[in-house]
Amino acid sequence: MSDHHTNDRRGFLRCMAWAGTGALWTVSGGLASSISLDQAAAKPAQAKGFTFLQISDSHVGFAKPANPDAKATFQEAVAKIIAMPVKPDFIIHTGDITQLSKDSEFDDADQIIKQAGLTVFNVPGEHDMLDEGQGKAFLNRYGKGTKGAGWHSFDHKGVHFVALINVVNLKAGGMGSLGAEQLQWLKDDLAGRPSSQPIVVFAHIPLWTVYADWGWGTDDAAQALTFLKRFGSVTVLNGHIHQITQKVEGNVHFHTARSTAFPQPVGGQGPSPGPLKVPTEQLHSMLGITTASFVRGQDQIALIDATLAS
Repeated sequence: MSDHHTNDRRGFLRCMAWAGTGALWTVSGGLASSISLDQAAAKPAQAKGFTFLQISDSHVGFAKPANPDAKATFQEAVAKIIAMPVKPDFIIHTGDITQLSKDSEFDDADQIIKQAGLTVFNVPGEHDMLDEGQGKAFLNRYGKGTKGAGWHSFDHKGVHFVALINVVNLKAGGMGSLGAEQLQWLKDDLAGRPSSQPIVVFAHIPLWTVYADWGWGTDDAAQALTFLKRFGSVTVLNGHIHQITQKVEGNVHFHTARSTAFPQPVGGQGPSPGPLKVPTEQLHSMLGITTASFVRGQDQIALIDATLAS
């Protein structure tokens, strides 16, 4: 990795906060870094470039012991966005907007996030594909101008954003899949773009295998990565597993986000990946913050975890 990339990457920060488990992303020098919404509200971002927000797995409509009112915590997350003194350019939601794909759940989610006053780019999670039309409710709301099941791309201030869909025909516990048609579209979409252009990819299920036994990965992601590896800066953002996990492969930096609804266990630590119920007094310690730093001369991101209870 070049000195340019390591210098830009130094000081990379990844943080989450209770009820604000979205992240404020700053794109500067072709690389994305993030701070918590609480930090953004306290101090405006100073980095040159622009910022955007990632929110994931709001599960509006979920009302079980792990969180009796997921709509309320989603509202709290959006309230943090509203309180930011310097607004991000837009929001991306990396899926599972709703719990059961009901119109009423989509309506509630839309009314909440609309309060932020920002453009929102969405990809569906598997919970957004449960209607009789297997995703038509999602596409009717958010699919204008997209291809296939909702994949699309756009450019913003020199950065190319790619929204991928890997939850179509997803079986319980099964791996995500992009499919031949979408992969061909991705190849064509990236063709002719200079390798120096920063790329941000976002999808619901991680594009690397976090834990195969629980379907935490995408079975044909390797082919997608062959189209991306020539670019000097690629950031891949996902949700689905309700926890922060990071990986670096060459110039590709993978990040999964926390949910605004409920935690899930670490892969393999429990009978299933379902909602993790913890005592109320422990919930803040389960939804903490993680600082990740790329230090010049080191090969890996260094992680330091701190709970909200600390």
